[in-house]
Amino acid sequence: MRPRLGVLFFLVLLVSVGVRAQNNPLVGTWKLNLAKSKYSPGPPPKSGTTKIVAVPGGIRLVADGVDDKGQATRAAYTAKFDGKDYPEKASIGGKPNPNPNADAITWKKIDDYTYESTAKLKGQVMTTTHYVISRDGKTRTNTVTGKNAQGQAVNNTIVYEKQ
Repeated sequence: MRPRLGVLFFLVLLVSVGVRAQNNPLVGTWKLNLAKSKYSPGPPPKSGTTKIVAVPGGIRLVADGVDDKGQATRAAYTAKFDGKDYPEKASIGGKPNPNPNADAITWKKIDDYTYESTAKLKGQVMTTTHYVISRDGKTRTNTVTGKNAQGQAVNNTIVYEKQ
């Protein structure tokens, strides 16, 4: 009887974690809306899609896009909402990006609709991104401030729509 009870408890726990992840408005596939976004400095990318999957205590993020020169870009990482550094891997044209804007990322959850991440390069803070998800869960606005790898001030407002 006890083994069945243990299996039942495990299944209930697994289902409840899955349902909770589905209710997280951050999780999903997000498409960049260039018309509503502002990039300073520019130029903006040509396109972008971000897929965010829930993992215990955090997320797995994969951002694919096409830069202003027409090259495929990708940034990927898994991070917890604990403010600790997690490695970020970036590629351009299918090869490791020789000039990444970040090699580590930290995330903090402020509430169900608000998050903050800090991008670092070689231990130095580069940008801070404030994520706000609309109450209907259809729009995500990222406000990015700081500096890029070239030392230029960054002040971007990037709008995504949930797919």
